[in-house]
Amino acid sequence: MVATAAPRRRGGRAVLLDVDGVLLDSMDAYQRAWAKWSLACGLDPDRVLELTPGRRPSDTIRAVAPDLDVSEEHRHLVRILASEVAQVRAMPGAHELLRALPPARWALVTSNTEAVVRRCFAHLGLTDPVLVVDAEAVTAGKPHPEGYLLAAMALGAQPRDCLVVEDAPAGVEAARAAGMFVYAVNSNGARTLLRAADRIYESLAEAAPAVLGWAAQDDVSNDQSNRTNSR
Repeated sequence: MVATAAPRRRGGRAVLLDVDGVLLDSMDAYQRAWAKWSLACGLDPDRVLELTPGRRPSDTIRAVAPDLDVSEEHRHLVRILASEVAQVRAMPGAHELLRALPPARWALVTSNTEAVVRRCFAHLGLTDPVLVVDAEAVTAGKPHPEGYLLAAMALGAQPRDCLVVEDAPAGVEAARAAGMFVYAVNSNGARTLLRAADRIYESLAEAAPAVLGWAAQDDVSNDQSNRTNSR
């Protein structure tokens, strides 16, 4: 799916957020969905689940079932995922963070499918994102930086002016490869795997003030620039 269009802006900072494990507490729901899909295909669910974190579903399907039609199996998986939406929860702090960020200054970059993500957001009452770069919008998934670079371009921001919030090593690697700052959240004891991040927080709620503070620096800089130019 092509990334949803967002209004371009000149310069300034942008916050790019991963979804599952960052904004959505979806692990149990997705594990059930992958297990159902694996069993339907005669595959070992444990082996399949090992390959899912931070990867596009199509890449996982291609890796574990190369003889199957990837497009058809992906559609099958999306239908299963959609049936699990009611079991997904918002991470503590997600509502507050998204409400506080200016709409044109943040985007979602996810290995999931935009339709599933938007359905989850609507179900939970989370702020509707203006821009979603999903698995269908890129030719290479995380740890490739394409998704984050595409989001930055759509928002009119330079990579050096982007802050990425991630929970998976592949996502942290993708953001670093894109030349962006990275805050890792919800480490769940995986700090050694996330050490490439600029900062590591135990939860999104803990990270939120720092994320908002980072984004607010842009307002300060713009205010100072406007005062200087008006003299």
